[in-house]
Amino acid sequence: MPAVVVIEGEDAAPEVVRPAVRLVDALGTGIEWVRPPVGAAATESHGSLFPDEARAAIDAADATFFGSTSGPSAPALFYLRWGKKTFANVRPIRWMPGARTPFADASGIDFVIVRENLEDLYLGLEGDLTDLAPLGFRHRDGTPVVDHAPGRYAVKVITEAATRDVVTAAFELARRRTAAARGRSLVTVGTKHNMLRRSDGYFREVALDVARAYPDIEVESYIVDDLARRIVADPKALDVVVLPNLYGDILSDAAAGLVGGLGVAPSGCYGHDYAYFEPSHGTAPDIAGKGVINPTAQILSAAMLVEHLGFVDEARRLERAVERVYAEGTHLTPDQGGSASTEEMADAIGARL
Repeated sequence: MPAVVVIEGEDAAPEVVRPAVRLVDALGTGIEWVRPPVGAAATESHGSLFPDEARAAIDAADATFFGSTSGPSAPALFYLRWGKKTFANVRPIRWMPGARTPFADASGIDFVIVRENLEDLYLGLEGDLTDLAPLGFRHRDGTPVVDHAPGRYAVKVITEAATRDVVTAAFELARRRTAAARGRSLVTVGTKHNMLRRSDGYFREVALDVARAYPDIEVESYIVDDLARRIVADPKALDVVVLPNLYGDILSDAAAGLVGGLGVAPSGCYGHDYAYFEPSHGTAPDIAGKGVINPTAQILSAAMLVEHLGFVDEARRLERAVERVYAEGTHLTPDQGGSASTEEMADAIGARL
């Protein structure tokens, strides 16, 4: 029996985590849900936002199911990400008939963004420009960078090891999608290598080197701003897109707007020996307690969790139930043009299992 840690998060997040857990239970997977103390409640009971007990529970579990955090649960999220080294953030972008879209015909939009999850600017290496004085860095106009103070800097880190990990994950995913008869097998690399030649250029160089081990999969490379245009203008031409951390974060959120918004955008974060699953959206504090947050992203993240644990047929059942509710259109939340509550939509999905 697999064990999965549940961390509900804050604001409106628990309102979608709870029905998602109930739907997974209805699939008959036998998952044991473990709920360690995390966040504000943990501070009251254990004097810490992320006590040792919670860390131990995550380490002992087969995976973690996360809601969204506005701060109190963030230490647990950081541990899941950097502590468990979940380097590949996989974000499917797929349109379901019935979901809101700016396209007259969104059928055929079905690609995945694989975002490097551990480095780039997200290491948080920032400070005052004066810190850089010993390095002698110069501005493009030739003057010392510190002469432009006051100001701040951020360090962008791209390593060979992390890049190989995430690009390999992208190619393996492309191969699995081909095996599932999804059509074209393609990996698209997006970087700003024309300007950031030593960092983004290195990501691209390593990615194209990894591609040599996958002669059965087509590879293409675009400057990231051109790729952003292509995502909007011709998303049906994409299959698997692999990006450094910052671009992956931004472009996956933008791409979600093509298929219904962040309310329908799931994600999974995978390492070599651990994975956790969460929606791409935030905690939606503006609608917390109103019972109208769209549960789709959390439920589809649950389907990714279930598949990861080996319950492939059950994951497909859950996805098909979601698709049926969208196709019928009578139990959709307000963000999709309906009037159903979160619970009503989740119940409708459960009824179609």
